[in-house]
Amino acid sequence: MNRLEDKVAIVTGASRGIGEAIARDLVANGAKVVLAARKPEALHAVAASLGDAAHPIAAHVGKEDQVEALVEGAIAHFGKVDVLVNNAATNPYFGPMMNVEWGAWDKTFEVNVKGYFMTSRAVVRHLLGRKSPGSIIHVASVVGLIAAPLQGVYAMSKAAVLSMTRTLSAELGPRGIRVNAIAPGLVETRFAQALTSNAALKKQIVDRTMLKRVGVPSDIAPTATFLASDESAYLTGQTLTVDGGWTIG
Repeated sequence: MNRLEDKVAIVTGASRGIGEAIARDLVANGAKVVLAARKPEALHAVAASLGDAAHPIAAHVGKEDQVEALVEGAIAHFGKVDVLVNNAATNPYFGPMMNVEWGAWDKTFEVNVKGYFMTSRAVVRHLLGRKSPGSIIHVASVVGLIAAPLQGVYAMSKAAVLSMTRTLSAELGPRGIRVNAIAPGLVETRFAQALTSNAALKKQIVDRTMLKRVGVPSDIAPTATFLASDESAYLTGQTLTVDGGWTIG
């Protein structure tokens, strides 16, 4: 229960779904966690349920001033940051790539790629400033690894995250900062409703999944806890696929 004792983490997109599940698992394993999301109401509700080990800060990770305020607020409240879980994401367009409008394209990349990078950079600067090791965890997606009809722009953004993971791990490894990614398969969340609420699409995915079910947020959270902990001290630049065996079919 104390695998993460003395560690402080920031989890973005922590007001529901996978982000909330990760935050809860980190706290259950001894970490102090700063919860970040755009909408404060749900964020504060999650924080209240976790007690003093959690602190909410409303932030839009696509906006640099809010990212800087998030990291500064985490340091002010808990004294430091050791772990970053980049989980906040958006997917405003579902359909053929040829029909996407630039507004949806820009929003997708602002949050899913630029947001991940800006938050990583702010935390890395803090870690380098205190000459401390750390762990950065990017929640990506299996669609960043394969062709993804109807999710092409989102998938491109997640492929960019996987590339970012490898390059940052190479650049930051000599300073003791590890960077890894998690690629979840289909998970029952409000974010994934376009797929989970479509019976035909959901059946198609489950039929191809070796474990014959859709995931739930608590299936993903322990992998983040492992990557945050010293148990993964010799692991960097990797993408851990947590998809019930979907991508091996």
